[in-house]
Amino acid sequence: MRTGVYPGTFDPITLGHMDIIRRGAKLVDRLVVGVTTNPSKSPMFTIDERMHMVRREVAGIADIEVVPFDSLLMAFAEAQGASVIVRGLRAVADFEYEFQMAGMNQQLNDRVETVFLMADVSLQPIASRLVKEIAMYGGDIVKFVPAAVAADVARRVEQLGRKGA
Repeated sequence: MRTGVYPGTFDPITLGHMDIIRRGAKLVDRLVVGVTTNPSKSPMFTIDERMHMVRREVAGIADIEVVPFDSLLMAFAEAQGASVIVRGLRAVADFEYEFQMAGMNQQLNDRVETVFLMADVSLQPIASRLVKEIAMYGGDIVKFVPAAVAADVARRVEQLGRKGA
């Protein structure tokens, strides 16, 4: 059985993430969506909230597990029995970062391959960071995230107090 890991913060999960999840799931027998913390980011949602959102959104896709992690990606991949890391690419800037990370990860564990999937052209500009910024300024994000996630973000923005209001 071939296991793949698709890691991310998913804060929040976007339609671009969902595209990569659906397509990545076709490449492996089991896809583990690893929801992680990132000390360099200030998440809008807690890890439990992000886990809930991701689980809700992938519920209809077969052979997907959603697992939290707070470790090196390669240690997490090894713990999951993964032979593949799935990464999405949107633009050249993504490639430069991901290329460097793939090289470092290969140095840590050369038994796990990194596979890059290009995001669908219509989804390439979507980034969680931009979705949050648009929402904080009262913009409509329904074209960028699943409907239930848009509602989650709207509730959180209301709690935080929208900028420019």
